[in-house]
Amino acid sequence: MPYVLLTLTVLFWSGNFVIGRGIHGLVPPVSLAFWRWAVALALLLPFALRPMMRQRALIRRHCKLLFLLAILSVTNFNTFIYLALQSNTVINTVLINSLTPVFIVFVSWVGFREKISVLQCLGGLLSFAGLIWIITRGEPALLFSIRFSRGDLWTLAAALSWAVYSVLLRKRPPHLDPIGFLGFIIAAGLLFLSPFYFWEITRGAGFMVDKGTVGAVLYIALFASVLAYIFWNKAVAAVGANKAGIFVHLMPVFSITLAFIFLSERLQAYHLPGIVLILCGIVLTTAGNRLRLKTTATDRSALETTPFNKEPKA
Repeated sequence: MPYVLLTLTVLFWSGNFVIGRGIHGLVPPVSLAFWRWAVALALLLPFALRPMMRQRALIRRHCKLLFLLAILSVTNFNTFIYLALQSNTVINTVLINSLTPVFIVFVSWVGFREKISVLQCLGGLLSFAGLIWIITRGEPALLFSIRFSRGDLWTLAAALSWAVYSVLLRKRPPHLDPIGFLGFIIAAGLLFLSPFYFWEITRGAGFMVDKGTVGAVLYIALFASVLAYIFWNKAVAAVGANKAGIFVHLMPVFSITLAFIFLSERLQAYHLPGIVLILCGIVLTTAGNRLRLKTTATDRSALETTPFNKEPKA
């Protein structure tokens, strides 16, 4: 079940990237981020307010951590992505964002000394190779001709921010209601985002409210915000940040599919090898994780039944 949630999360986020790029000339980046989360909070608040009030003492005790999680995810990540999409190419944005799993592994190792299995490393390399194959259209040598722009740096900052958020999720209070948690970090993230939104307005940035922009904000708020965050948080709690991060490599696969459906773009010959590599990498990583969990459980069971652990007879 966690892997289904991760797959849906990446699908929703792929739609977010497509919409963010599609309306980048219509809606300013900070305004898009602000209204995305404002609408998401309005949708979630009827369900989140009661658990937030019931657990306000728990929230108050862990407010520093919760504020940090809110800044990393709600305030930073999508705002940085929308800023990147103002000037960056899709190839560079997707490539740099795909470094998120690498950052997650690095942050996990630095912050918590979490070990990485050989199968997990191999699966990550296969998925990343498939990603490179797709975005370079079957010519990996093109990778060396990519120049880093200001948009690239925004994407890099977004990927690092999300990696730290994903790793720190393990320190979230275990008894904190997940809906209440999401409601709080959205509200807190909006609080930190508000000064930048008003600054953008004072610079004369605005957008036309019509069916297109309203529909885009509603999709991003419901699917890419509320549902995606609930799914991601639940999945990370179940399988860990390192295993969840590998699913980010599915984003180009879904982006190609969405472009084919909604933009009438044709599936090219170079897409298939990349998709196969990505899927093989995910299967290998998740299979290796299940094998390690099964082995650990077997070893623990054997240890518990060894004669040295028996109670002495009276």
